[in-house]
Amino acid sequence: MKKANIWPWLYIAPALLILAFFLVYPIINTFYLSFLDKGSESFIGLSNYVFAFTKKPMLIAFRNNLLWLVVFTVFTVSLGLILAVLFDRVRYETVVKSIIFLPMAISFVGAGVIWKFVYAYRPAGTPQIGFLNAVLSKFPNFEPIGWLVNKITNNFALIFVGIWIWVGFCMVILSAAYKGIPKELLEAARVDGANELQVFWRIIIPVMKPTIAVVATTMVINVLKVFDIVYVMTNGQFDTEVIANRMYKEMFQFHNFGRASAIAVILLLAIIPVMIVNVRRFREQEALR
Repeated sequence: MKKANIWPWLYIAPALLILAFFLVYPIINTFYLSFLDKGSESFIGLSNYVFAFTKKPMLIAFRNNLLWLVVFTVFTVSLGLILAVLFDRVRYETVVKSIIFLPMAISFVGAGVIWKFVYAYRPAGTPQIGFLNAVLSKFPNFEPIGWLVNKITNNFALIFVGIWIWVGFCMVILSAAYKGIPKELLEAARVDGANELQVFWRIIIPVMKPTIAVVATTMVINVLKVFDIVYVMTNGQFDTEVIANRMYKEMFQFHNFGRASAIAVILLLAIIPVMIVNVRRFREQEALR
């Protein structure tokens, strides 16, 4: 290697060492621990992975994460796109978008606490302190609903909180892409007789497709590692467990380092393909510029 080629590596060497120590080493160590027993003393092979894919608590967590993956991603991206297009035409666009984006300024723990009060439940005939039940109780023959304890509603109630937080982020990113569409293109379609729905499906969505894909993959990554909302609002009770929350319990509640490490490895392996797709999308967009 020529002397001139060594200097760039010398400059970035400290950053690479820090990255290796704080990122690469923990990954390798976690992978190693996933093959050990509860106290990380004896090698037990694939037992921790067998637990992860066969035991009921983990199967419930996988099911819930899949539900989050579908419902959360579809609604955050689609609502973000619709709001980005609609609010581009309102007079006080900046103010309205700032209000919708505001939940992103709240920590996920804070949002969980807020919505736990909104969903609060008291038996029928007693004063309802939860905002949602208090409002619905004004309707005749309404029975209060335990939104977070009812297995039919609780997962969707938690997912709604996630959508409430992230839809503003999706809207802002997609709004920037929408504003990049040449106005002449949209006007030409309208002059040719296309209605607004046809313009949306035939012009806006195809042009914004790369940005929509990037936002969608970003939401998938976020939802695969969702933890804060579930931990604060239900802690995985009433069949609301997700993978990250289960990993936390195995590590800090049951002190089973092997199982926690195996779940962490599974979560990492699930996220890596999505990250690769996201990076490729970024590279494709850069190549087009």
